[in-house]
Amino acid sequence: MPSAPANSSLEDEDLLFRILSQLDKAPDASQRATATAVGISLGRLNAQLRAAAEAGFVKVSERAGPDKRQRFAYALTTRGAAEKNRLTDQFLARKFAEYDALHAELTGTTSGLVPFKYRTKLMQNNLAPIPELYVSYDSAQKLKVEAADLVSHDLSPRQICDLELLMNGGFNPLKGFLSEEDYNGVVENMRLADGTLWPMPITLDVTEDFASSLEIGQDIALRDQEGVILATMTVTDRWEPNKSREAEKVFGADDDAHPAVNYLHNQAGKIYLGGPVTGIQQPVHYDFRGRRDTPNELRAYFRKMGWRKVVAFQTRNPLHRAHQELTFRAAREAQANLLIHPVVGMTKPGDVDHFTRVRCYEAVLDKYPAATTSMSLLNLAMRMAGPREAVWHGLIRKNHGCTHFIVGRDHAGPGKNSAGEDFYGPYDAQDLFREHEEEIGIKMVDFKHMVYVQERAQYEPADEIADKDDVTILNISGTELRRRLAEGLEIPEWFSFPEVVKELRRTKPPRSQQGFTVFFTGFSGSGKSTIANALMVKLMEMGGRPVTLLDGDIVRKNLSSELGFSKEHRDLNIKRIGYVASEITKNGGIAICAPIAPYAATRRHVREEIEQYGAFVEVHVATSIEECERRDRKGLYKLAREGKIKEFTGISDPYDVPVNPELSVETENVDVDNCAHQVLLKLENMGLIAG
Repeated sequence: MPSAPANSSLEDEDLLFRILSQLDKAPDASQRATATAVGISLGRLNAQLRAAAEAGFVKVSERAGPDKRQRFAYALTTRGAAEKNRLTDQFLARKFAEYDALHAELTGTTSGLVPFKYRTKLMQNNLAPIPELYVSYDSAQKLKVEAADLVSHDLSPRQICDLELLMNGGFNPLKGFLSEEDYNGVVENMRLADGTLWPMPITLDVTEDFASSLEIGQDIALRDQEGVILATMTVTDRWEPNKSREAEKVFGADDDAHPAVNYLHNQAGKIYLGGPVTGIQQPVHYDFRGRRDTPNELRAYFRKMGWRKVVAFQTRNPLHRAHQELTFRAAREAQANLLIHPVVGMTKPGDVDHFTRVRCYEAVLDKYPAATTSMSLLNLAMRMAGPREAVWHGLIRKNHGCTHFIVGRDHAGPGKNSAGEDFYGPYDAQDLFREHEEEIGIKMVDFKHMVYVQERAQYEPADEIADKDDVTILNISGTELRRRLAEGLEIPEWFSFPEVVKELRRTKPPRSQQGFTVFFTGFSGSGKSTIANALMVKLMEMGGRPVTLLDGDIVRKNLSSELGFSKEHRDLNIKRIGYVASEITKNGGIAICAPIAPYAATRRHVREEIEQYGAFVEVHVATSIEECERRDRKGLYKLAREGKIKEFTGISDPYDVPVNPELSVETENVDVDNCAHQVLLKLENMGLIAG
């Protein structure tokens, strides 16, 4: 018996691709209309639809009506939408290969398209549309109904950022959250399993309990924090990653001082899920909607404007005069138009909030020529991964239609490690980007540190000033800028635009007018509550700002009465205190917190939450465990020694002594008034209260 033709399976897959695409575009069309559109007989279509339904790609339902020829309705399932995306890639890859062969036959040269395993295969023209993961509007409405019966996962803010860029093509060629094989390749050598360059793990981290409730092959609904469904995902992989290995390889060190490493160990779920995503709708943004563009919207804009070369400027900080000069030079050097493309997703804890930053960008946009400059906002969750992040940012900007990308000094650097040294060298990011530039498919415009030369009244790269010993070089660091803002000091016009300074001062008034949090921590019986009460009275006596005391016992009674004393519940209690304190701080008040707060990771979480809005002053009440037990006014230590209280801090559960608190106070042989006065002096020294 003769064997089947070698291309029969490809023909079958092409036919399935055409049928699924047609059902996505016109789910309510009759069978006859669908058969005509696909180009096959009605009988063959029925056979294909039955097979697709058995494979779980199509859902069949009865349709009421007099026309017997339209008694069944067919709709794509979640799995069918994911299969359509896979077949789309396969179909395009083959057609591009056919085109390349025809090009060579006619011209004697290759087309210049990169082989399929590399992601630039579809982007020889930076203005052509790129693949998205969304289904059509009609299919999305049907999937929403179907997804009501699926297990749901409520996404974290970081996961929402990742999902949005997966769905709109910003993370092309990814078709979903990484499989275990892809994840291992990315962690170890910055490549997906098929060899494609990709430096950053894009993973869906979940709890052990949630992961254990799922089966491989199961579809789940991905929802935002208000329960709105954004996408569905087919779970193809489930594994427990080696997070220390991920930290070492991706971020260069397993050091919790790095914000992404801290997230890995102390916030992310223990289990990773991988699988293809089917986009239903994009996350809703109510702010700056006119400034938010998908990759295809930006590409369409560049086509309309006739921009062939576009240099992208990545920033997570307000624009000052040095940035303007840097971007002008980059555009001139590349002979390109300029896209200011700031990140408004998640950046480094303590950064200026994106609302203020965007107002700053808009305030100075008229300093740029409107015909050659545009601005768009990128909802990206940064990892602050330095060199790897620079490559990642380049790939993302390539997807958005840019041809050039500015990589500056210490690109996406997180600051100092636990030893007080920089995580990355100042030009490590440029070196790694340069190494992969051709494969990324976007040219790097590298710039050094820009400084102001007073005699020439202009900014120049610090490394290119030949007469630096004969001129006056001026520069204001980010730390110095924050100090000047905090103390209400002058910020010279050579450094920043008056419009930017005005916006920053609106958000960051002098520290003596800002809200802040004083966070006492120490053993039970150390004197935290007593000192906190005394401090509260002294601050209320001074007046000017409302003062709220969040004492451990009071919070337990009014905010966390249902919680026990397990590690999980104690963490939750502290996070609740931190949330309330952050709201008080944000609104200009003073929050005084006095819990035990035994775990360093939880205290850090609270610090990062509060420092978005104001100062966090950690005060370690350093009373020894022996002295606390001697006092034991409530008899708790005695019960803990007898085993009647489990997981008691200092006896049967650890206490992480603060390493670098803003203040440490001793209470043995020191009266309460003196301790409270020490805190006041510290607050005065930090500029939080007037002297």
